[in-house]
Amino acid sequence: MKFLELLNRIGLIAAHRGARSVAPENTLTALKKSVGKCDFIEIDVQLSRDGAAVVMHDDTLERTTNVSEMDLFKERSPYRVSDFTLDELRMLDYGSWFYKDKNHKEPLLTLGLALEFIREKGLFMNVEIKDMHGTFSDERVVESVVKEIVSADVDERILLSSFRHEYLRMFKEKLPNVPTAVLVEDKHPQNLIKYLRDLRADAYHVNDKSVDEKTVKKLREEGYFVGVYTVNDANRAKELFNIGVNAIFSDSLKKDLEMSSL
Repeated sequence: MKFLELLNRIGLIAAHRGARSVAPENTLTALKKSVGKCDFIEIDVQLSRDGAAVVMHDDTLERTTNVSEMDLFKERSPYRVSDFTLDELRMLDYGSWFYKDKNHKEPLLTLGLALEFIREKGLFMNVEIKDMHGTFSDERVVESVVKEIVSADVDERILLSSFRHEYLRMFKEKLPNVPTAVLVEDKHPQNLIKYLRDLRADAYHVNDKSVDEKTVKKLREEGYFVGVYTVNDANRAKELFNIGVNAIFSDSLKKDLEMSSL
């Protein structure tokens, strides 16, 4: 099955940043613990200083790494991801902040490794491209991601999303068969359906605080997949599915949501 076929379904649960309720977010361990407990996995991607595509949500390293504890980097605050090379990022630990046992380390996850994982496991993944237009040109960002997708041969297994909608237009030009999703937070674009058509988007992902039944109905009637983030309550998930939402992005795994609704 292709991701485009998955987009026709409803009641889907996406593992937000991997299984971040039980493992450090956006790590290989989080991806592994998501297997069999979600319909697809969501990760975040941005570039290192030397243009490598790495899996990281925040644009700074302090929350989810030990960077501030390393003497080597003590003069590098505010620890922006884009200020560190791939080799420097690989020196950091991405897991001890999460575990009580500070000796429990996690390595950097690159986009290449994440795509290799889903190819081997036959999984689906939503790759969110973080907005980096203030640091890198749109062309460089898109080319870096496209290179990894082509190399991994997973174009049928991924969905690309971003708040930087210019990226999506460029992805469609380079990878026309890969579905794309427009990400929004506070308000919907004017003339929403025309906006999505102009971008050749396949899906629309909206904040739970901004979703409404009328918009969902219109989007679904026009053939668009609708995803809502971030939903950790089983009753809320049920409400959203009942109004036609296709998928929710959740920090809880599928089994956890199902159990909490009993």
